[in-house]
Amino acid sequence: MPVTIVLPVALQRLAGGKERVEVLADTVGSALSALAADAPKLSSQLFDAKGAIRSFVNVYLGDEDTRFLKGADTPVSDGDILTIVPSIAGG
Repeated sequence: MPVTIVLPVALQRLAGGKERVEVLADTVGSALSALAADAPKLSSQLFDAKGAIRSFVNVYLGDEDTRFLKGADTPVSDGDILTIVPSIAGG
């Protein structure tokens, strides 16, 4: 199923300058894995040493934060849009 992943500016350079990438996937985790396979420089930005999505990588399915759904196991459907939103720290 084609799913579109929208990348923040900070990650676009690691994905060949692309703002959007279309991947075939059935879950959020498999979508991010497909993205990392297509743009290997993104892998360390998306996943920790154990292969889990990094805590500072926020992934939204539509308007829903996937952490409050099923995380990496959140199912995705044909035409869904995932948006990666980096955490911002400040004081």
